[in-house]
Amino acid sequence: MAQTVVHKANTRGVADHGWLKSYQSFSFAGYYNPERINFGALRVLNDDIVTGGKGFGEHPHDNMEIISIPLEGELQHKDSMGNTATIKAGEIQVMSAGTGIYHSEYNPDATKPAKFLQIWLFPNKRNVTPRYDQIEVNTANKQNEFVQILSPNKDDAGVWIYQDAWFNLANFDANTTKTYSFHKEGNGLYVFVLKGKVEVNGEALDTRDGFGIWDTNSVEIKAIADAEFLLMEVPMEF
Repeated sequence: MAQTVVHKANTRGVADHGWLKSYQSFSFAGYYNPERINFGALRVLNDDIVTGGKGFGEHPHDNMEIISIPLEGELQHKDSMGNTATIKAGEIQVMSAGTGIYHSEYNPDATKPAKFLQIWLFPNKRNVTPRYDQIEVNTANKQNEFVQILSPNKDDAGVWIYQDAWFNLANFDANTTKTYSFHKEGNGLYVFVLKGKVEVNGEALDTRDGFGIWDTNSVEIKAIADAEFLLMEVPMEF
């Protein structure tokens, strides 16, 4: 029988640093909830808003798969691998931190906030050579479909990471229903609603709600209203 967990938007941790407001689905920095440490290999899901002209100074990471999905505005990225790039809404960025990296992120627009999802996954291979990738997410003509943006496969759609995980973005019109089938036995699915209302296996979810489900092979997702959401299929044991 499928097991589930629901994380309503208003139960997330909140950190307000003035220049940064972060809504945290799992324990992070000053927010600690022993019942919300991770969902399988999914360790961090932060819904961040960076004030215009501000950003994260240079800081280190190691042995973590780090995914950034901009929702509004832009972020300038610099890292110790020599990469300098701007990421914006409609793109996805990934870093395999491996043996260790330093990077910084900065909102170059002094007047508008940058909004993005910061996601960390535990890797299935430690101490790899650090790597960086960034692509545009092609959602043209893919309304009411699951659009794959991440996988473990270098030759597959989207970016790839060192983990048996698959991410999909979806924009559904109201009353659209589709079944998501898992790629790998033992994986779970974490659904994060970016906007709108959806129903996942009968559980009603609103904007910024999260829902995890595992011990099943497929999940039925219905848009109650027009909705945009992110699907994160990850190993529950790793």
